[in-house]
Amino acid sequence: MELHVTQLTNRLRRDIDDLPTQLKAAAKYIIDHPGDFGIDPIRVTSQKIGVSPNVLVRLADKMGFDGFNAFRQPFRSALVTDAEEKLGQDWLDQSDKSGNYGTAQAEFARNELNVVSRSLRLLEPETIGAATQLIMQSNRCYVTATRASYALAYYFHYAGRMAHPGLKLAPRHVGSAIDDLLGADERDCLFAITVQPYSSDTIQAMRFAKKQGLKLIMMSDSDVIAPGISADVVLPVSTRSLHHFSSFSGAMAVLECLLGHLVSAGGDAARDRVELHLKAREDTGAYWQPSRLPRVKKIKSPGY
Repeated sequence: MELHVTQLTNRLRRDIDDLPTQLKAAAKYIIDHPGDFGIDPIRVTSQKIGVSPNVLVRLADKMGFDGFNAFRQPFRSALVTDAEEKLGQDWLDQSDKSGNYGTAQAEFARNELNVVSRSLRLLEPETIGAATQLIMQSNRCYVTATRASYALAYYFHYAGRMAHPGLKLAPRHVGSAIDDLLGADERDCLFAITVQPYSSDTIQAMRFAKKQGLKLIMMSDSDVIAPGISADVVLPVSTRSLHHFSSFSGAMAVLECLLGHLVSAGGDAARDRVELHLKAREDTGAYWQPSRLPRVKKIKSPGY
């Protein structure tokens, strides 16, 4: 029976602690980078890991494959998921028939797929273009939200400031967004995120920003949320859920698209900032790294 990528990576996770050092490094790389492993030739993969190609051959043998290519094939086949929409939804039907959890999971999954699809369908190119231009042309763009929506604002600011250094999270601390907007003016903009039930703090921040002359971008499940709120750009999202709280999967999908547009609009300068942030984090130990493997010495052939 042909093994799937999930089965293979689960087995690698299960056995990794018992593997020799170099095989362990190779197993971790495959777990972390299954797509790259499915694409790259054996020499490229071994160079990325810092081991010899023979290590990958030994790992393939230990996993029960006839060779490296046979081991890599399931990972290569899995890359077809880049065209997931063409594969149908048989997996949902199978889940629906697998018992109580399966039926519930199929129902929840269908809802989330619908929420994401509807949110992206509502996102017209002209709208995302207008939002991108307002943010990139602003001196400062304040990003505000409260309660559960704050998580969306935090993530967007965390990633987006690398594309536009003028992005400011408001409130920065435990307080009111208005505190941060006191010095804002018509050269700035406010990106507000709120869904039903709408946050009073966010509505007050939007009203205050308009009085200050700021352009207003709003992400919400409606373009009519309260009197006195007239956004320059509205990013509509679906938030329908099958539990008691709004679904944010559609909003996150829209934010990811907007981040992509911001990085693209930022050009080389944005990409350089991303690299600078990543390097600073790596240099300061922000991300855990396993012990480095000793370099494999190349044996030179004797000259004749």
